[in-house]
Amino acid sequence: MNTPNIITIRWSHLLQFAERRLPALTRLKQVESLPILLQRHRIYVLPTRFGLVFSAVLLVMLLGALNYNNNPALLLTCLLGAASYQSVFQAFRAVDQVELRALRAEPCNAGDALCINLYFHVDTRPRRSLRMSVEGIETVFDLMPGNDGRVRIELAALQRGWRRIGRFRVWSEYPFGLFHVWSWLNPEFVALIYPRLETNAPPLPLNGANAQQQTTRRAGDELAMLRDYHPTDPLRSIAWKASARHDTLLVKQFEQLRGRELVLDFSALHGLDREARIARLARWACLAETGQVRYSLRLPERQLGPGLGPDHRNACLRELALLPGAAP
Repeated sequence: MNTPNIITIRWSHLLQFAERRLPALTRLKQVESLPILLQRHRIYVLPTRFGLVFSAVLLVMLLGALNYNNNPALLLTCLLGAASYQSVFQAFRAVDQVELRALRAEPCNAGDALCINLYFHVDTRPRRSLRMSVEGIETVFDLMPGNDGRVRIELAALQRGWRRIGRFRVWSEYPFGLFHVWSWLNPEFVALIYPRLETNAPPLPLNGANAQQQTTRRAGDELAMLRDYHPTDPLRSIAWKASARHDTLLVKQFEQLRGRELVLDFSALHGLDREARIARLARWACLAETGQVRYSLRLPERQLGPGLGPDHRNACLRELALLPGAAP
């Protein structure tokens, strides 16, 4: 283990020890409703390692200047000490009155990155070199008056179900890195992680659909065989040559079956465990949306549809994500 990692671990242990000894720090572990305003009663200050070394150097300079009666050296020491003293207030002002107003999560599936947008608000003063640590991931950002204050973070989404981001830290060492000023935020927010999509799922079970089979091409489009690529499209349907000519990914659009209704039945997937069934049904729901085939989802205790569109797909993925066995 190298020296920077040892210093980081020891600093983390020091902060944890301070939280255990100071009740004012531990009270911020409770979940809070939005908006959350950072004010002086919840902002804490400690000197950084660089600040401690800088203070020791100033002390040595002060002793030397007094010992040799060197007025220029004494003046320089006082000026550096005054500048470092003022940096405490600058770092405090960078964090003070920062308000977290909203959090919004973008839809994602298990195994992908969960993207969360945090919306901060500040008064008339710009805040520079703010940092945020969420689950060990550090983000550096600035907040300007009049902007939306959006800060985007990406977290791991390992399993389906509800996902809390937990307590995270907003801090700053602006402007000289001499003092560490921080506060904790623990917003009341959860994000829903959709089920993992099966990688090599079989085609849609259209053979069992009971409806009139009528093939039509997309109206008003001369090249009905090509369309823009969507993340849920299988790789085998990409038209690579046409994509190279147009400098964008295009997908082969085959003839669509109109008037058919597809039933995605949970109990009909024999030979698969619970999570494998959920992953396949989630993939089939996305494929049905891509192929514009109306479908219904039949679960052990509920049935959705038939329907088509983003709202119906999201409702199906939500029910699949919240089936028993999901993360609480």
